[in-house]
Amino acid sequence: MNTPLQRIQSAKARGEKLSSLTAYDYPTARLLDDAGVDILLVGDSLGMVVLGYPDTTLVTMDEMLHHTRAVVRGWAAAKKQSLLLADLPFGSDASIERTVTDAKRLIEAGAHAVKLEGGSSHVGHITALVSAGIPVMSHIGMQPQQVRVEGGYKIKGKSEEEAASLLSDAVALEEAGAFGLLLELVVPSVARTITQRVKIPTIGIGSGNDCDGQVLVFHDLVGGFPWFKPKFAIQRANIADEIQRAAAEFISGTKAKG
Repeated sequence: MNTPLQRIQSAKARGEKLSSLTAYDYPTARLLDDAGVDILLVGDSLGMVVLGYPDTTLVTMDEMLHHTRAVVRGWAAAKKQSLLLADLPFGSDASIERTVTDAKRLIEAGAHAVKLEGGSSHVGHITALVSAGIPVMSHIGMQPQQVRVEGGYKIKGKSEEEAASLLSDAVALEEAGAFGLLLELVVPSVARTITQRVKIPTIGIGSGNDCDGQVLVFHDLVGGFPWFKPKFAIQRANIADEIQRAAAEFISGTKAKG
């Protein structure tokens, strides 16, 4: 029987689109795995939608391990069909040695693979991870861990030079051994070119419909974080309103019995 990673790696050749959602806790992971999502991403986006940080740069390795373990427990109680992918947090790429050390800790926590932000400058990191037997997905385009340096979340690939650089990054990362590419906020035509050029699957977020798959923050999918709604995200539920309705009903019911 194929492992989740083998199914992801072979999906492109089969012409199968891949689905990915973030999960940060036991019940969400259990529900999403049972629903059949291909990739459960323990994203450092938890910093904003769970921990209340202004961006992902404040998320620590200990926090990533804490949430990864919770997701692993949820996955283990479900159908165990999703690939468990965990983000390497800000600072993990300070050196190749640190990248490998941090990645090993996430794998020991139960993740099947790790995701690392960075383009051609991180080829050495990717090569070292693969040599250590750690499957790695690369993340290019808009990189949230660089948001403070760049002064915001900006679409990538608008100029010919930037588009060519992204394509060069994608090819270099594939050659280094990455099993997949996450393309964030990349101009759709550029994302399409990259997807056609590389043999490994591309997973897009805000990068058009021509990638080999799509990833979305769980809270954006279900309306669980109403204070910020990305333009590209299609909200398919509104749990924020339901939570407040249920809480208000409980409160009024309790006070009526006082």
